Amino acid sequence: QVQLVESGGGLVQAGGSLRLSCAASGRTFSTSAMGWFRQAPGKEREFVAAVNWSYGTKYYSDSVERRFTISRDNAKNTVYLQMNSLKPEDTASYYCAAAGNGKLAVAGLIRRAAWYDYWGQGTQVTVSP
Repeated sequence: QVQLVESGGGLVQAGGSLRLSCAASGRTFSTSAMGWFRQAPGKEREFVAAVNWSYGTKYYSDSVERRFTISRDNAKNTVYLQMNSLKPEDTASYYCAAAGNGKLAVAGLIRRAAWYDYWGQGTQVTVSP
């Protein structure tokens, strides 16, 4: 059984930074890609960023590119999301996701929530004006 545990959320002023972490556990954990999604109240879950676990290729949504950076530590089965220049519109619950091993991790799929197999419980990020 795979478990994803996020940490690092909180309250920050606009222009500030936060770093989210997501640690995966499970006796035989392996993955094609890990990603971050977010969901604000009354809105659909949206793609934020993802990384191909083998090759390190990174993908970002237009709204966060050049402000957020996704990174991974394969040895620790952990993915990070460094969020800089935060804006009030970044306020949401942030969810970590992982895809099963062997899946084709390409741009057209890696941005879709339905492509992922495992999800964390979410961590709240609130950005005040």
